Amino acid sequence: MDPQLDPMKDDLPLMANTSYMLVKHYVLDLDVDFKSKVIEGSIVLFFETGSRYRKSSSTGKECCQSEFDQYCKMRASEPCHIPMTTVSACSSKMEYNGFAVSGEGEEAIRLPSSDENGNHSNNEQASGISGSKDCCDRENHGSKDFVLVLDCCDLSVLKVEEVDVAAVSGIEKFTRSAKLTDVSKELGDLRNQIVHELVTLPANRWKEQLCYFTQCSQAPGCGELLFTTGPWSLEVRKSGIHAPADFPHAIRIWYKTNPDGRSLAWTADQSGKPCVYTIGSPINNRALFPCQEPPIALSTWQASVRTAAGFVVLMSGENSAEPVQLREDVLSWYYYVSMPMPASTFTIAVGCWQEVKQQSFTAAAVQTNTELSLPSLQADFRWHEEMCGHAEYPCRFQNPAASLQAVIPYRVFSPRCLVELCEEHLLQLIPQCLSAAYTTLGTHPFSRLDVLIVPSNFSSLGMASPHIIFLSQSVLPGGSHLCGTRLCHEIAHAWFGLAIGARDWTEEWISEGFATFLEDIFWARAQQQLSHDEVKGQQELKALLRWCRLRDEVQNSEEELQVLRPNKESTGELSESGASVVKYGLKAEKIFMQVHYLKGYFLLRSLARTIGEASYLASLRKFVHKFHGQLILSQ
Repeated sequence: MDPQLDPMKDDLPLMANTSYMLVKHYVLDLDVDFKSKVIEGSIVLFFETGSRYRKSSSTGKECCQSEFDQYCKMRASEPCHIPMTTVSACSSKMEYNGFAVSGEGEEAIRLPSSDENGNHSNNEQASGISGSKDCCDRENHGSKDFVLVLDCCDLSVLKVEEVDVAAVSGIEKFTRSAKLTDVSKELGDLRNQIVHELVTLPANRWKEQLCYFTQCSQAPGCGELLFTTGPWSLEVRKSGIHAPADFPHAIRIWYKTNPDGRSLAWTADQSGKPCVYTIGSPINNRALFPCQEPPIALSTWQASVRTAAGFVVLMSGENSAEPVQLREDVLSWYYYVSMPMPASTFTIAVGCWQEVKQQSFTAAAVQTNTELSLPSLQADFRWHEEMCGHAEYPCRFQNPAASLQAVIPYRVFSPRCLVELCEEHLLQLIPQCLSAAYTTLGTHPFSRLDVLIVPSNFSSLGMASPHIIFLSQSVLPGGSHLCGTRLCHEIAHAWFGLAIGARDWTEEWISEGFATFLEDIFWARAQQQLSHDEVKGQQELKALLRWCRLRDEVQNSEEELQVLRPNKESTGELSESGASVVKYGLKAEKIFMQVHYLKGYFLLRSLARTIGEASYLASLRKFVHKFHGQLILSQ
């Protein structure tokens, strides 16, 4: 860990060493247990060597040894989990008599035996096991082992192992370009070559890629890896591996969450039924699964989640999942995404949700009316003449059918007791707000939308994630205005906050300022029955109320929390390993402040008034088309 990253301060540490290795895809396989309030299972991570070390040699000479030395010094007194192994050089069967040994008086955990698949081991001797053993121990040649650092908190990690992706049937198509000469490291290189070829498949082969990710995630383990858990991180190493390029590029982590973990809320919904959901915690998802939290770690994911019959699993996913019955009382739900996103945007909600069905109205009229004005909009965008600037993925901005879709498919879920309120106030607003957003910014970045009314302990009015929006019950009794404006705010995040993200999380105004500004634009266009003067009157009144709120916050909060770019000239900078901190990310007062929303809103409002709203919105459309799928800074 870098010396300047002090987890005891108000800053949120992002520990993952993304400059060395970058997660490209996650496969989660989880069970939800409401009796114990635990989510348990495994996650498989597929890596690419980080940009700083992509060309490093197998000896690790090009790796930054000083960074590894710093890791060692910071962790000399932390517990290390080391599997003992007995190896027979003439046998393909590996026997593990392993223990995960930790300090602090914790009980040793016996590790399960590994599979029979030519497994290799770390070959540690019993005398090497110690609760304070240095996880960067020097090997015979004086080099230190490479340490993979993941963001992790409030999790019980049970086992970490390398995945034998070479055992997957049909995977040989990904090995044709491999040039393997060193017998001693041939298998490791072969597996890493397979993962490299898999994660770099072109976008038009995404379905095939997803299929192979699934098969590889189910491949047997081929050797346990050493691991250490700290307050904010999970650190993994393989004995004798000194460079990121040689570290296993597919690993499986067996773990379970903590009932008090800060990424999840276990509670009861408004009908008294048990449920669990991600609450938008300041620590994001690191208490849900080990991950790389820095925004630069854009990845795709897929997840299979099993739960008792009667529960519905909603998740950030492109597909509208249908449950598969595994046993009489167990259902399995499967979701996936093909657009790379930060792990912090992953969202899940499991409960006895009821789908709110459409009654007398239909979205077709809204969609048809919007499409009448499409030719001028399409000419403005020049949809198929411009290439996207992001890394390759199946992008909706290059999809002719998506460019014509004013209202994407949507569903609404709520606790049973709120279904009628949702029918009355929410359901009919969604197509209007989606259509207004499309008229303003163009192609919807995401292919579908679920809206969920979350339990009463939700601390905000709304939260947007890929393909799903959480809304507070508080917006329902407030009539169409409160419900509509909040819905427009969260829909705006599909473009600003999700499709276009901040490269430095301290610049949250890029997300919240734009969403606050655009909610007024969207809502004005959704209220087709209002005159121009009535819309302007609404917007002026809201601007006055926001000004009063901003004035009060500025007068009654710490000045350092009012700055839109607290890192100033250092904004966006990372340490050599890729680790960083989110300044004031854990400061309790920030949860209740809206200064980034409001200052951002007034900045954008001023720009729109200076050049004219129509011209400014046209520039935003061009901005979205140029920068979607990318991370940006204020500049």
